[in-house]
Amino acid sequence: MLRHGLRGFTLIEIMISLTVLGILLMIALPNFSEWLQNQQLRAAGEATLNGLQVARGAAIRRNVPVRFVSGPATAWTVTEVGTGVVVQSRAHEEGSPNAVLTITPAAATTVTFAPLGSVVANADGSATVTQFDVSNPAGGSCQPAGPMRCLRVLVSGGGSLRMCDPVVGVTDPRSC
Repeated sequence: MLRHGLRGFTLIEIMISLTVLGILLMIALPNFSEWLQNQQLRAAGEATLNGLQVARGAAIRRNVPVRFVSGPATAWTVTEVGTGVVVQSRAHEEGSPNAVLTITPAAATTVTFAPLGSVVANADGSATVTQFDVSNPAGGSCQPAGPMRCLRVLVSGGGSLRMCDPVVGVTDPRSC
């Protein structure tokens, strides 16, 4: 009767495999971290743009003024003006805990859309938001060659909404 050798891995083979895996993880981890931060910034920018589009669409569909109110960090609420009926809202924790919105003008928090979709003056007389800058203060500054890609959401008086990259050149279609 022939006896076949036992099959399996030796302790040395397992240790070498774990060492190689550890080295590969150390190389990939910084890139993964940057990618994750950029995805969170994109999620916050797209969520803000989506909220503005929901507010504009609700104003047109319901034929009443609708306001978008930016809350702490990246939270927001869309409500009907007058009735206060909440159309949609977003919590800060939804997919982008490290993202921060910087609003222009600085004291503004609200955008009100008229039934035809254009931006109108806020009922309380406060300034209307014209741009939202999405960034991560802990992730470094926004630079063309930097690891973090910041985004900007622009709101025009006619109700046009656009997300762009504030640091790319003017010939790039992603520019503001």
